[in-house]
Amino acid sequence: MVDIVAGTQWGDEGKGKVVDYLATEADMVIRGQGGANAGHTVERDGRVFKLHAIPSGIFNPETTCIIGNGCVVNPVGVETEIRELQKVGINTSKLIISPLAHLVMPYHVLFDMLDEKRRMGNGKEIGSTHQGIAWCYADKANRSGFRVEEVLDLGQFSNHISQELEWINDRLSLYGHSGLSLSQIMDEIEGACRFIAPHVMNPIELIHTAVSGSKQILLEGQLGLMRDLNEGAYPFVTSSCPSPAGIIAGAGISPLEIIEIYGVMKAYTTAVGAGPFPTELRDQIGEQLRTSGNEYGATTGRKRRCGWLDIVALKYAMMVGGFTSLIMTKLDILSQLDEIKICIAYKYRDSILASYPTTDLLGKVEPEYETLPGWKEDITGATSMDELPEAARSYIDHIEQLLGVPIVIVTNGAHRDKIILRK
Repeated sequence: MVDIVAGTQWGDEGKGKVVDYLATEADMVIRGQGGANAGHTVERDGRVFKLHAIPSGIFNPETTCIIGNGCVVNPVGVETEIRELQKVGINTSKLIISPLAHLVMPYHVLFDMLDEKRRMGNGKEIGSTHQGIAWCYADKANRSGFRVEEVLDLGQFSNHISQELEWINDRLSLYGHSGLSLSQIMDEIEGACRFIAPHVMNPIELIHTAVSGSKQILLEGQLGLMRDLNEGAYPFVTSSCPSPAGIIAGAGISPLEIIEIYGVMKAYTTAVGAGPFPTELRDQIGEQLRTSGNEYGATTGRKRRCGWLDIVALKYAMMVGGFTSLIMTKLDILSQLDEIKICIAYKYRDSILASYPTTDLLGKVEPEYETLPGWKEDITGATSMDELPEAARSYIDHIEQLLGVPIVIVTNGAHRDKIILRK
């Protein structure tokens, strides 16, 4: 039994909480793509955890958590996450890191910062998190990267780095940087590589034994479909594929094994970084959503841009992602509003667009809104749909009708217990 949890918007939809909830019955949780450029926030026992690389199923001691083949791994960052979890008594002994994943190296982070600075000078910044993710994936595609398996033989790893160092420093010189020495690189990562090495093992046979044994497996996506390298608003995308298809490929599982594809969506829309955002609110309501929803990036702390729910983008995500069920998060954040708008169409030059536009056109469209009544009452105490205000129920029903995909779970608060099962 293999299910997927993936983001349907621009990331930050609340996937961490959802995976933490679903992982209570999961034998295995696998991250299939991405790296430390996005965080999944989980609130448990009065503590807030921000996971960047480790799967959100780590809080269930019976769940095997796998950082999969399609991920990129910063050894220093993963060591830090493991130590922070262990410090508060979380068992990390069942964490596995695939040797087929790629290593984010110190020079990848350096390239990321230098190149974003160059882009800013040209007014073409992407909004990078400076985690080195794009440069790691670029080296992977160029077949000049280092896989996690290197940490199992650090002497050989050091030799491999020295063979690539001239080429690495030649590229750094293009940015006016004097370059890195082998000792600088090894001093930064060697301790972390030794620390994570006991967690490194090829998970493929373990995964497929679990599949054949009808174990419950959950694939956890990072970011959202609108940030997908292939389907997203390029170039304002991530460097991996957070669509369900990309997550499957990075986990090493056949698509034929997938039972359910859960799409996680906020009750409104947020985005971090640059790029077109048709429903963005640059007014008091946008600031209210940011403040009430604590809309600050888990990785960078940057303010998230907030806006009304975008049905046009979500319909595109439904078409591409093949979502079978939806999970709506942060419904409670809308409780402060007299009325709520949703974008039901894009207009360009007095014409309604027939399909989702290219990135350039997306930045020029005007959203066409439908206005629905709000509910100015606290809903965080609700435990069933019947306990929600009629206007809140109508909001959910209407969105489900527009998207044509059932909304099966609604969350009404940050804590993991603030979940309403709808269907």
